[in-house]
Amino acid sequence: MKIFENMREWQTARAEFAQNLRVGFVPTMGALHDGHLSLVDRSRAENNVTVVSIFVNPTQFNSADDLKSYPRHVSRDVELLQERGVDYVLLPHESEMYEDRFQYQVIENSESKILCGAFRPGHFEGVLTVVMKLLQLAQADQCYMGEKDYQQFRLVQTMARAFFMKTEIVGCPIVREKTGLAMSSRNERLSTFGRVQAAKLFEVLSTARDTSTARRELESLGFRVDYVEEHWGRRFAAVWLEGVRLIDNVKCAEVAQ
Repeated sequence: MKIFENMREWQTARAEFAQNLRVGFVPTMGALHDGHLSLVDRSRAENNVTVVSIFVNPTQFNSADDLKSYPRHVSRDVELLQERGVDYVLLPHESEMYEDRFQYQVIENSESKILCGAFRPGHFEGVLTVVMKLLQLAQADQCYMGEKDYQQFRLVQTMARAFFMKTEIVGCPIVREKTGLAMSSRNERLSTFGRVQAAKLFEVLSTARDTSTARRELESLGFRVDYVEEHWGRRFAAVWLEGVRLIDNVKCAEVAQ
């Protein structure tokens, strides 16, 4: 496994390898868990070369405190990726990724304004801009993204199509803990009790007869609810617990009636 921290050096290396090989790409912000590793496994199964990036993107955070407290375990992450058989790891620096000081941005004017976009102004501008940069760097045939962040996946997928990018954006199923809690790097910030309580988010989304009922049940359980809504054949929720923002979604067809 080779690690690149300088993206100019990576671009030179990328131009020299895998001309006739399929390349898979997994963009991450690190603090890797089994959900991330499932994306890596799928990439390796479907491609000759797998590239993973680790970059905590500052432009998608709405709070300086949230950015500061985001878990970072780069050494452990690199070890996990090496054990998983990843070929290349990109560890870009903020100064290089935003040499333009965020002067150029990717802006979507419709689907980014609902759900998380309505509660996190500017969030998806940061997400789409950094993913555009990373896709340009990776030059992959396929990019793998988890469906826990389904709105994000959908926006990246439509962005890639809109800009005629070579990379196919592939959505992968949510990986859950035994309790049903969707795996997330932010789960590290929950207490033991909080992790048990957080699992009830999936339970409520999967069983409530409608979104209004789901909201009431979540609030009665002690969650602060940003939204419970249905779009694209899915039921979405964003809630707060112990100061941590959690999101999840289920297919409407799988909601118990």
